[in-house]
Amino acid sequence: MTKRMILMLLALTLVLGGIFGFKIFQGMMIKKYMAAAGAPAQTISTIKAATQEWQSHLDAVGSIHAINGADLSSEIAGIIETIDFESGAEAKEGQILAHLRAEDDIAKLNALQAVAKLAELTFERDQKQLKAQAVSQAVVDTDIANLANAGAQVAQQQAIVDKKTIRAPFNGRLGIRQINLGQYLNPGTPIVTLQQMDPIYIDFTLPEQALSQIEVGQKAVARLDNDEKQSFEGKITAINSKVDEATRNIQVRATFKNPDEKLLPGMFANVALDIGAPQKNVTLPQTAITFNPYGSTIYVVDNTDPAKPVAKQTFVTTGAVRGDQIVILTGVKEGDEVVTAGQLKLRNGAPIKVNNEIQPSNDPNPKPADQ
Repeated sequence: MTKRMILMLLALTLVLGGIFGFKIFQGMMIKKYMAAAGAPAQTISTIKAATQEWQSHLDAVGSIHAINGADLSSEIAGIIETIDFESGAEAKEGQILAHLRAEDDIAKLNALQAVAKLAELTFERDQKQLKAQAVSQAVVDTDIANLANAGAQVAQQQAIVDKKTIRAPFNGRLGIRQINLGQYLNPGTPIVTLQQMDPIYIDFTLPEQALSQIEVGQKAVARLDNDEKQSFEGKITAINSKVDEATRNIQVRATFKNPDEKLLPGMFANVALDIGAPQKNVTLPQTAITFNPYGSTIYVVDNTDPAKPVAKQTFVTTGAVRGDQIVILTGVKEGDEVVTAGQLKLRNGAPIKVNNEIQPSNDPNPKPADQ
């Protein structure tokens, strides 16, 4: 190796050494600057933990049923001769709704009544003759049997004639007419529905574990999906005598007043049952809680140094949930300032900057955005 090459290698080594030395020095200066400046403050939103009155309740979805409800039909066949109701009208018990053609049946009834009348006259005449010993007791016994048979046939035919007239079996509101004049009606063909809707039933199921928390007479509140603002108050009137073996649920029936007939049979309703006395609990938005396999945590704002607030991680025990809110049983006290958004970028002792211009929802009864 020549002297010239050695000098070139030495020069290259000096240049590379200088570059690497500068980079190391630059990195050390940056780390020193960042250590002096501290980590940047993370922007979060917070809320003050507050105590609210909390009423525990059981929720269920139930089906609405009329006190009395039936799809009216005819027991016998016939041609519809008259229709005596309007769709949607109120009906009284015993009100005539329709007639089937009955001329033949009435004529047969008249004939049977004539036979029965003759049997009655024969019996009366033979009874008088029996006293004069003009006829035997056997003749009178036959007359009695004939009279009874004729009367039974009259009663049978009268029942057939009566069935040609369709009447309302109870008070209620009629539905939409399903028949037309002149139509041939087969037995069992629907004519119109009749529903008695005030009061009205709501049937729902609860898990068997809830049996100890419900009783007949307990208050129930129902709401419809189409109008959550309006509620209907009723009470439990019946609890089934057995638990369903397949689902382990118990059927419960509540009765509600329905003067405006807004609760219609066939609809479903959300039912809530208050259980126990109202209690005061510390609540937070659910977004404030970080749920982990090892426990639930929150971040509380530590204002020991008001100029440099930091986040302090705390374990909590949670309770019941109501809408966007959750009960905090331990770990937080009323008045604590709790982080509600931005927890994912925090660590214990991290500097924070509070900005509460936007807050997560904290509604106990939230509604979908399109409502």
